[in-house]
Amino acid sequence: MPTPSMEDYLERIYMLIEEKGYARVSDIADGLEVHPSSVTKMVQKLDKSEYLVYERYRGLVLTAKGNKIGKRLVYRHELLEDFMKLIGVADDHIYQDVEGIEHHISWDAIDRIGDLVQYFQENSERVKALREVQQKNEMDEKE
Repeated sequence: MPTPSMEDYLERIYMLIEEKGYARVSDIADGLEVHPSSVTKMVQKLDKSEYLVYERYRGLVLTAKGNKIGKRLVYRHELLEDFMKLIGVADDHIYQDVEGIEHHISWDAIDRIGDLVQYFQENSERVKALREVQQKNEMDEKE
């Protein structure tokens, strides 16, 4: 299994390839706010672990293994963002909260969160009822 740091790189690389068709060291460095030399070192580790194929000065390509994990990591991130929005977390906190928990949550918990998000998304009345409970609780806290 990849480390949390490896996961961040795989997620970013997968997203870049999906968006642009390629991922360059400089794009990865910009996206993760790290130095290009750090990206090069991690890309070499990911190559050694068979998540991607890296040729210096030529670029990189995700392997089937890397692509599968990258796709799953993006799903996890997007699902956690959806969950945070659903439960009413303020937009300006969501990204940081997701980044803080995504590497510390089991895939079993992700699957259960997925079930819960789907349950609410299937019926807007459920979301409305949840919002009403949240508003009531907020009013009770103020009293």
